[in-house]
Amino acid sequence: MKKRHTVLLFLASLSAICFLDRLAIAVAGPRIQDALHIPPERWGWVLGAFAFAYGLFEIPSGASGDRMGQRKVLTRVVVLWSVFTAATAASLGFVQLMATQFFFGAGEAGAYPNAAGVIGRWFPKAERGRAQGVVWASSRLGGALSPLLVVPLLVAVGWRAMFCIFACLGLVWAFFWRRWFHDSCQEQPGITARELREIGPDASVRGHGGSPWRALRASRQVWLLAAMYWCYVWASWFYFTWFPTYMVRGAGFTERRMGLLSALPFLMGCLGNIAGGIATDRLSRRYGLKVGRCLLASSALALSSLLILALAFSADKVAIVLLASAGFGVLDLMLPAAWSLCLDIGGSHAGAVGGAMNTAGLAGGFVCTVLFGYLVKATGGYRTPICLIGIMVMISAAIFLLIDPYRPVWTDDRSD
Repeated sequence: MKKRHTVLLFLASLSAICFLDRLAIAVAGPRIQDALHIPPERWGWVLGAFAFAYGLFEIPSGASGDRMGQRKVLTRVVVLWSVFTAATAASLGFVQLMATQFFFGAGEAGAYPNAAGVIGRWFPKAERGRAQGVVWASSRLGGALSPLLVVPLLVAVGWRAMFCIFACLGLVWAFFWRRWFHDSCQEQPGITARELREIGPDASVRGHGGSPWRALRASRQVWLLAAMYWCYVWASWFYFTWFPTYMVRGAGFTERRMGLLSALPFLMGCLGNIAGGIATDRLSRRYGLKVGRCLLASSALALSSLLILALAFSADKVAIVLLASAGFGVLDLMLPAAWSLCLDIGGSHAGAVGGAMNTAGLAGGFVCTVLFGYLVKATGGYRTPICLIGIMVMISAAIFLLIDPYRPVWTDDRSD
């Protein structure tokens, strides 16, 4: 096996564990809310605390990987989030639970920008979309496994012990990552000269430089990426946070059936990311980055918006499952294109660009997660907040078409 394929296995397993841990609290949500007497509007703050802290620390954590190397930073990221996953088990009430979710989010910040940085260092341009697709597909696999594992564990050991079990997975990953991985592919033991030629100089010679903060602030491309992702994330965070509760208390499924059916959108998302990764590379080679990145992603977002709006008005249980699953699967077609775009315009500062994009997304996720609970309370149902999410995704589709994938971030820095 080529060394870069082993690197991709590490990143894929990181992504799966990340979402397995992240979604555990959402799947266990109805039971935790009952145990700690937390109403819907307060539950939104618990879920939103993670997104707020994740977004707050995303840019500095992504930039630190560009500067210090992803080996060290990803080790720290995974150890911290695992510690606070375990700490969730000790929560006795609303405030303590919200605090552990805040620190969990702070610990996990930077995981995906640093994964993108690793791909930029280790993969040739022609393979980056597919590599991003594998990483994000693995996140959806983790999301699919979460309800399938959480529900039986809730029955067998309870939600507190469940969080401790999940925390151990991250600590094991961090140990092996630290021992095996090297930031520079030239320094990786056992790598062949042929593979180094395949990777090419654009990826392999990247150094650890400081982030171009002036260029990032002045770049129209970064602001458009941020606005696009802010709107897009409303949909993904609905699935990450409120979807299991919606299935039980909005659609009328039992907890056991919810555990199985909640996995379906993430399985579709897994397929969507694989297909999106292959499509963005092929279309970019044949028709250019504007089609392969922007048009592909915009089309996926627009179609997903229509499916989510249809979900909002559906009362049939079969239709709910089908629309929810298709909506998330189509939505995820855009992720490899979006994160590959960070490499296209970010270059050696892709971690900082990805961090900026994801920070904006997490800000949108925070607003959506908190507002969703209040809208459910105010309207007595889930139709209004789901309609709002569909509208935000359509706006995201429109913004994506405005991005110029041929204009790197640093050309916009006219002050240096």
